[in-house]
Amino acid sequence: MPAITTRRDGDVLIVTSDNPPVNALSADVRQGLAAAIAEAEGDPQVKAVVIAAAGRTFFAGADITEFGKPPREPGLPAVIDAIEASGKPVVAAIHGTALGGGLEVALGCHYRIAAASAKLGLPEVKLGLLPGAGGTQRLPRVVGVEPALAMIVTGDPIPAKKAAAIGLVDALVADDLLLAEAIAFARAVADKDAHPVASTRADRIAGADAATFAAFRKANARRLKGFEAPEACIQAVEAAVALPYAEGVAKERALFLKLMNGTQSRALRHLFFAERAAAKIDGLPADTQTLPIAKVGILGAGTMGGGIAMNFLTAGIPVTIIEREQAALDRGIAIIRKNYEASAAKGRMTAEAVEKAMGNLAGSLDYADLADCDLVIEAVFELMEIKKEVFGRLDAIVKQGAILATNTSYLDVDEIAAATSRPEAVIGLHFFSPANVMKLLEIVRGAKTAPAVLATCMGLARRIGKIAVVSGVCHGFIGNRMLSPRQREANALLMEGARPVDVDRVLLDFGFPMGPFQMADLAGLDIGWDPAKSNGETLRDRLCEAGLRGQKNGRGFYDYDASRNRTPSAEAEAIIADFAAKAGTEQRSISDEEILERLLYPMVNEGALILEEGIAQRASDIDIVWLNGYGWPAWTGGPMFWADTIGLDTVVAGLEKHAARMPALRVSELLKARAAKGETFNG
Repeated sequence: MPAITTRRDGDVLIVTSDNPPVNALSADVRQGLAAAIAEAEGDPQVKAVVIAAAGRTFFAGADITEFGKPPREPGLPAVIDAIEASGKPVVAAIHGTALGGGLEVALGCHYRIAAASAKLGLPEVKLGLLPGAGGTQRLPRVVGVEPALAMIVTGDPIPAKKAAAIGLVDALVADDLLLAEAIAFARAVADKDAHPVASTRADRIAGADAATFAAFRKANARRLKGFEAPEACIQAVEAAVALPYAEGVAKERALFLKLMNGTQSRALRHLFFAERAAAKIDGLPADTQTLPIAKVGILGAGTMGGGIAMNFLTAGIPVTIIEREQAALDRGIAIIRKNYEASAAKGRMTAEAVEKAMGNLAGSLDYADLADCDLVIEAVFELMEIKKEVFGRLDAIVKQGAILATNTSYLDVDEIAAATSRPEAVIGLHFFSPANVMKLLEIVRGAKTAPAVLATCMGLARRIGKIAVVSGVCHGFIGNRMLSPRQREANALLMEGARPVDVDRVLLDFGFPMGPFQMADLAGLDIGWDPAKSNGETLRDRLCEAGLRGQKNGRGFYDYDASRNRTPSAEAEAIIADFAAKAGTEQRSISDEEILERLLYPMVNEGALILEEGIAQRASDIDIVWLNGYGWPAWTGGPMFWADTIGLDTVVAGLEKHAARMPALRVSELLKARAAKGETFNG
């Protein structure tokens, strides 16, 4: 069946795309659209045209299978120009989502009718690009500069109701009446003398000036920092205001090509495909049956347990949460309610949705209330003996066929599973804090974890809106294992003479939201520190003994004022220098280059070891973990893609250069072999 078909409804030609699953604008679709417009132009019986789509959505963007391949004619800009140039009015009938090139097609139409549930957007910026088929020139002419900037620069779709309010949509209709209403609308406008042509409009951009763009840049400076595409988007919209349409399109094209050929877009496109690849599990048959999850139990109502519970409650899954003491249980449930009410106050959910979620939450002090749960997740103290005791009790109480999951960040999932009579039902579900916000979920497959258990947890991750990556069993799994050598080197750099503020600054300049010593202050320097056992043997002992505990008391590697603004702590630096001197470590001046290499190259090396050992399935999974769980800057593509970009030989040379100062580091054989062959980790 062709991707595009046409049929007549009286004097209206209905052009329908049927290119599942999302009506991507493939070459066949583009050819079909061009032919359909030519058909309408050549048929005197046709007075108007409706462009619609079968299935669940209007055109949802470019065909990603064409990425990186030679372009096939006709190009999308030419097709849209032909639609806009039609002497007969063309109406877009939009349902589902009109995204990217799909919205650009709709902008080329003279009129747009949308189902009330539809969403419209130009998300290209999220791939490090800008709309490349006239979208940056037509959209501001249709809706005005400020709404256009908001849509193009953020890439976030807007609901049909908002689209109608800003003039992007001409009429909203009930979902089940879309095609009929679009045909009626097309027939009603068919005899008009003229129809709106987006590329020739000037009324909506007339009031924009340099101050408009300066204000937008200032207001969005923080969220756009580091990314190239948003600034290019702004420049393209500036061209729409300052230049004739044809020159604006030329500017858009030049900016698009520059971005397409740049490293940032390659990195962001890598992450786009990496996220999809992470869902593919080695050794897991595609027809693996999943288990029903109708009720979830959470052991622990603290910060982590409560956050985990919210994921399931928000998805409409009933949760029973267990604590040892009533006060702790009451406090945990109250925090969950407080978090939901804060979301409602910001307009992110309704009061009814809050009550529905809370209505699905039950609290208890009795393990027996977990007996009928389909999945139980423990979020108790990170100590192996406690975990094993908990799993032994769960094994005796929870029904057979249920999944038993640990939220451990570091510990051996196989050892925990061995505390039960059903290790095949045990899996690691490592949520990241705050668990109701962070998107990453490390799913840790134990040696005996059943395929159905793994498949169920992968599907459940999608259900609760998480990005899941499968890890094997090792200390720290993927993310925390790679964090360890970075922290080790950060600490060593302090001993050798680097200031905490300089180490942090290097990572901030690279694009991380926070440096290692800012993170330490935020977490608390005294986490896990026992004053009764402290004897000044470690730097942390010395810092904590001096009362430097981090943000919680305003003194750590930094001093904090009442607003938590930080300044480097002279006291901390003096303690570090004294400790280094007593340890016989020479203090020296350390360059930013050395700091960066010693922090990041060992991480790449650890990632290579993780691949060697089969802990991660693919390098891109490591990139997804670090992007979504640890704040690695997206525009570099993640640690392994970044290493590919700078050259694996560069990484190996850097490790060898600093080897004398990194005695604990073992260079990966995989890393050395690929570097020697000029290969990469990805592709």
